[in-house]
Amino acid sequence: MAIISVNGVELPAPSEYDVGIMDLSKAERNARGTMIIERIATKRKIEIGWSFLKGSDYSKILNLVNPVWFTVRFFDPKDNGMRSGTFYVGDRQAPMIKFKNGKAEWENIKMSFIEK
Repeated sequence: MAIISVNGVELPAPSEYDVGIMDLSKAERNARGTMIIERIATKRKIEIGWSFLKGSDYSKILNLVNPVWFTVRFFDPKDNGMRSGTFYVGDRQAPMIKFKNGKAEWENIKMSFIEK
């Protein structure tokens, strides 16, 4: 079982995997100066990266995350197990390290998956 998959397709094992847990809240102080916080939702942001990918693997990942919304199944530290959610992708970047015979190789690939 992969640590992360997109729309049911397992991604290559990442070299970097960081799950941020973010509380979305509305906060204000009342007339007595007491902080009142209303937690609206708790969301995940997955920072993921690969040290090296062949062009075909990188292309596959880019096409999987191309739709605005997609399903991600991932290992969640809070649950200490697998969890699924609807995500979108942030910026995607990677420098090409080699281009030979029409084939590319990429290094230090990074992207973020942000929960809807």
